[in-house]
Amino acid sequence: MARYSALSDKNHDQLHSKLKQNATRTGILITNLGTPDAPTPAALRRYLAEFLADPRVVEIPRLLWLCILHGIILRIRPRKSAALYRQIWWEKGSPLLVISSRQREKLQQQLGDAAVVKLGMRYGNPAIATALREFQAEGIDRVVVLPLYPQYGGPTTGATFDAVAGELRRWRRVPQLHFINSYFDSPAYIDALGKSIATYIDSHGMPDRLLLSYHGMPKQFLLSGDPYYCHSLKTTRLLREQLGLDEDRVITCFQSRFGKAEWLQPYTDKTLETLAQDGVKSVAIACPAFSVDCLETLEEIAIQNREIFLDAGGSRYDYIPALNDGDDHIAALAALVKPFLPSHHA
Repeated sequence: MARYSALSDKNHDQLHSKLKQNATRTGILITNLGTPDAPTPAALRRYLAEFLADPRVVEIPRLLWLCILHGIILRIRPRKSAALYRQIWWEKGSPLLVISSRQREKLQQQLGDAAVVKLGMRYGNPAIATALREFQAEGIDRVVVLPLYPQYGGPTTGATFDAVAGELRRWRRVPQLHFINSYFDSPAYIDALGKSIATYIDSHGMPDRLLLSYHGMPKQFLLSGDPYYCHSLKTTRLLREQLGLDEDRVITCFQSRFGKAEWLQPYTDKTLETLAQDGVKSVAIACPAFSVDCLETLEEIAIQNREIFLDAGGSRYDYIPALNDGDDHIAALAALVKPFLPSHHA
């Protein structure tokens, strides 16, 4: 018994020392949707199986949907998606993961020793659960979760919360937790977006129309209370006001629909086709809901939708990149988490 007590005391002292060492440090977990490990059918099958099985993403009765998913979609879509990913894949890997890693590094530099910044993906790797366990192993018991979705959406932000809660429910001691569920109207975020678009206009001139394309969502989600559509419209209004543009020059639209159900409108591809047919010759398009360039921006917007507009009669089509790891964006992210750091209150 004495031997056991001595060992216990030693372990207790080590643990206490570790906790004390990290008492002034906060874990910052930035998250994004995720990416396959490689642009191959096998990797896409694993990724899509996890992503599309989430009831936050597809709200169809489970048994019916799982039969469709495993019986049809996962037999067909992985090969098609892999071909699309190969078009945008970088030498260093998935653009979303490469850029997200840079964001993590730069945010760590911005926040300094007051925080430990980690990256987690809702689907695929590196997993949210892995990042949380690393915080736990380092004795950090205060965590701020920042999903990099400016506009709240159940399939994105809500699904992230599910992953965080799903991991923490297994812990004996739950850390102090702050969850930032949106920043669609954050002044620093709007400022960063505005500067990005203003820089484009200064370099290329004002297009006939500026399109702000947000990720799509089934209309039923809006009718059931999801605020994503309203958040998107407010982001557009604040951005338009910052840029000093008239309402008729800026168009809000929604991309990336899937399936046969009605989604949020107007649709980006249909809008571009109609604009070109009506004589609009030049457009620029930005995607405020995407904090990082990925398949939906680099392939769908920059390649597919360019072809739609030019084939319908348009003359000039420019994609304005996501904020990515630009200095203004990193400063905006830092502004979101700094209020939760102990040093901020000192």
